Amino acid sequence: MPVELVLKERFIPSGVFGKSPNVSGLGSRPEACEDPSVECDVCGRAMWRWPTLPTVWEEEIWSCSWCYASTHVGGEWFEVSRPPYLPVDMRWERAVADGLTADVSHAFGIFDRTLCGIQVAGMSPSDYLWLPERENACGACRDMAGVIDGRWLQAMRGEDARDSVARRL
Repeated sequence: MPVELVLKERFIPSGVFGKSPNVSGLGSRPEACEDPSVECDVCGRAMWRWPTLPTVWEEEIWSCSWCYASTHVGGEWFEVSRPPYLPVDMRWERAVADGLTADVSHAFGIFDRTLCGIQVAGMSPSDYLWLPERENACGACRDMAGVIDGRWLQAMRGEDARDSVARRL
């Protein structure tokens, strides 16, 4: 079977996306939905679709809540894009939100949460990297970043380990 067809069948679920409220680790975030047919290519667990506004390009972003790998599907050229592994000190952006204290630097995870689990409405990643070696870096975020990093198999850490596919014209 051609790789493009395998990826389409594996990463483009058919039908209506359901909501999975109260799923462990994500709280009551009904906008994000899990689809068991979208499987993480790094660890094999189900991925979650990010709540995004419909656009002309119809791109979907999927994230794994276990290893935090992401997959982008669709877009102008209909492609499956999988960002490669990045080490801990290059992987996370600093979280910003009105409810976070300025004296502690937290790593932005996914779905409005820091890696240590703080959830604040309107939280977003900043334009700056979260640096775990800094003195003011949250210790719990640092620990969780290490745990998540350990979930990536060595075989999946190479620059070309995760395949990306673009539609051929």
